[in-house]
Amino acid sequence: MGSAWRNAKRTLGLNLCVHVPRPMGDEEGDMVRRGASAEGRRASVAAATASSSPRSSMNASQIISRTTSTPTPSSDGLRIPKSGSRSSKRTCAICLGSMKTGRGHALFTAECSHMFHFHCITSNVNHGNLVCPLCKATWKEIPFQGPLSSDHPRGRTRVNPVNWPQDNHMTIVRQFPRVDSTNRQRQRFPSFFRGSEPDVFNDDEPLNLQSEATEDSRQGYLNTVEIKTYPEFSTIPQSASLVDFSVLVHLKAPRSTSQAISYQNLVSSSTMPQHSRVPVDLVTVLDVSGSMAGTKLALLKRAMCFLIQNLGPSDRLSVVAFASTAHRLFHLRRMSDSGRQQALQAVNSLVAIGGTNIADGLRKGAKVIEERKAKNPVCSIILLSDGQDTYTFSSNAGATFGGAHERSQLNYNSLVPSSILNGTAIPVHTFGFGNDHDSTAMHAIAETSGGTFSFIESEIVIQDAFAQCIGGILSVVLQEMRLGIECVHPGVHLAPIKSGSYRNQLFDNARAGFIYVGDLYADEERDFLVSINVPSAGEDTVLLKITCSYTDPLSKGIVHLEALEVRVQRPKVVLSQTPSIEVDREKNRIQAAEAMSNARAAAERGALSTAVSILEERRRILSESPAAKLKEPLCMSLDAELREMQERMASRQRYEASGRAYVLSGLSSHSWQRATARGDSTNTTSLVHSYQTPSMVDMLHRSQTMSPPSRRRVPPVKATRSFAS
Repeated sequence: MGSAWRNAKRTLGLNLCVHVPRPMGDEEGDMVRRGASAEGRRASVAAATASSSPRSSMNASQIISRTTSTPTPSSDGLRIPKSGSRSSKRTCAICLGSMKTGRGHALFTAECSHMFHFHCITSNVNHGNLVCPLCKATWKEIPFQGPLSSDHPRGRTRVNPVNWPQDNHMTIVRQFPRVDSTNRQRQRFPSFFRGSEPDVFNDDEPLNLQSEATEDSRQGYLNTVEIKTYPEFSTIPQSASLVDFSVLVHLKAPRSTSQAISYQNLVSSSTMPQHSRVPVDLVTVLDVSGSMAGTKLALLKRAMCFLIQNLGPSDRLSVVAFASTAHRLFHLRRMSDSGRQQALQAVNSLVAIGGTNIADGLRKGAKVIEERKAKNPVCSIILLSDGQDTYTFSSNAGATFGGAHERSQLNYNSLVPSSILNGTAIPVHTFGFGNDHDSTAMHAIAETSGGTFSFIESEIVIQDAFAQCIGGILSVVLQEMRLGIECVHPGVHLAPIKSGSYRNQLFDNARAGFIYVGDLYADEERDFLVSINVPSAGEDTVLLKITCSYTDPLSKGIVHLEALEVRVQRPKVVLSQTPSIEVDREKNRIQAAEAMSNARAAAERGALSTAVSILEERRRILSESPAAKLKEPLCMSLDAELREMQERMASRQRYEASGRAYVLSGLSSHSWQRATARGDSTNTTSLVHSYQTPSMVDMLHRSQTMSPPSRRRVPPVKATRSFAS
């Protein structure tokens, strides 16, 4: 019994979302443990009695009270377990609702002594799970919702007691032992992969009309977009004619009023406040292949429970699970109390089995977004996988993922749905889990769709990685931003713009151009370095005019900001020039990202020593820059990141295991100027936590506070932009 209890404690700590209204003291913990041990002894006695008397077998699987009502989750919200054990008598481990008799809920006590709402456990069984969700014991008696026909399932027979009403819709059936391994595997294959789906996913739940923008809700943003410009030098001699003169354009999104909520209020609330933010449509595409079995799947379930908890009643969620094939677990539905309950049940029913078909999972996730009848202003897909697509590239046989040449020949766009390739704005934020995932494929999917790629190296940080991502998604404050750049002086022309992954366009003989920025999260910042030529002039020169427009996602209106001029002074003589620290800092960031890309290319060719040298040389140049000499946080963090990449390129084995994924996640972060998870970047002690916004930091704090004590990180980290304040 001791071993069974240890298994139950381990499962409670890793595999389940459990409601914990307050920390449990030592005395209470001892009482729970004594009660659980007594319960275990009673279960052993019941099992022994059952073995000697067929009629007594119902004592180990009994219905305490009967009703067809659906249990509801606790009004206090959901909590992740801290670490210790907890009595399964208090809370249903599937829906997290209370399990007190006399409240009109049917309760089911399994032969292993664990108790659940009858409605919840039958839903779990219908999804193909024939073992206890807590201790994983295989049950001989299985609960079903609804009357059982005279044709019992193969290997089962009805064992309802003789005094059970015959019109009852709650049935217990006995499983006969099966020795055929093929039949056993078929029986255990999850039912959500076998169930039927509609041809068109237009069955999404209607939007919450109460969340439509009003004059009051449009006050949810403080101020407006902030634009600043920094010329490389503020003064240029009249006779000087410069080439490759840099101008930095800095953007900062408005702050959401939800950020005014204190951290203490945030962690005590059951959901993120939604009255002042834009509702989202979110689809999670989850890998449940055989390699996800065990701790990986347990931690994924916990992370998904955290995500579900933090969505508001106007947000809508759909979950797609994929292994050898993909299936939508439930339609796009609002995360109301009932919506959360059903989402939790579906997530807790997931089991790991089969191969990895990323393309089918992503295709089905995009189908949910494309075919929805109603649309929330913001939509995103979250894709998580720990393996390599064994179906799309199966024709390349054994060497498909072997070396750089084979990898470069793969067309990773074949994993991306055609609608996204053709320009449909559905950002896919990808998460590579562990050391065996295809980081090149996950990075390519994110890059093509406008999403980010995060590398989850340590299993225990998966929830933190999700938290950082949804902290951003839930804080979108503007969409479809476009930055305009126009040359004013007739002798000024634009050089090609380096805007990372953001699309840009030059026209009018390089006299004007646009950068298409897209969506911004609350407090998110963007820096774009524009290079121009500066002709000689006899007076102060207006070089550029900067314009900006975007869509307000609440009002749906287009906002045009007042144009901003970039001007430099032109004295006859300039005794000394001080370069702009802001421009130097941005140059360091761009050049460091270029060094990362060049080092990766060398590593893929097998020239690891060359890759390490590229990074080392960039670190040397960085240390001599004016910004680095001033101990700018950006420069310190860039140096730490470059050093980490050097270490992960020390050997081919290290690079294949984690180096490639770490570099690609860093490149994704820098190219979009958006936070990604990699290494220890979600740890408050890490130097590498670039581009984090206050919304992301708040959600990370929420995740880490609700995690086991050994993973809590204090004090809170400040939000950072480009490694700087």
